[in-house]
Amino acid sequence: MDRPEDAAAAFQAAWNAHDMAALGALIDKDATFVNRFGHYVRGVDEIVALHVPIHETIYRDSTLENELIDVDHIAEGAAVIHFWSRLSAGTAHPAGPHQVDTMILAVLTKKDGSWRIRALENVTLSNPRTGAAMLRDLGRP
Repeated sequence: MDRPEDAAAAFQAAWNAHDMAALGALIDKDATFVNRFGHYVRGVDEIVALHVPIHETIYRDSTLENELIDVDHIAEGAAVIHFWSRLSAGTAHPAGPHQVDTMILAVLTKKDGSWRIRALENVTLSNPRTGAAMLRDLGRP
């Protein structure tokens, strides 16, 4: 990635191609990752290993649609980004086709001329009173 702004689209492209090597190429070797269920892993190998089985099974026909919200350059070679992510699960998912919206926060660092994800956390949008998953209104924050 040439700029932090590229991360949302690059993550989307790797997911939609179900290309876990491409996903791994976006991630710093010592990165941390928290999925939407609160599962924490450290290191690119662990992050890829977390995603391989779901892309071979329940998410093999899923797609993501990411929308960058903002980029904050917090220091030379360091940035924080936020982006919306809509997961569209297909017929391979046990619950059948459905959508889930999440908010992703990622910290990116620049090394050797390219940007990599150093930390990423994914939070599912849900009703705080009931816990029921919610979809956001597209076009509105």
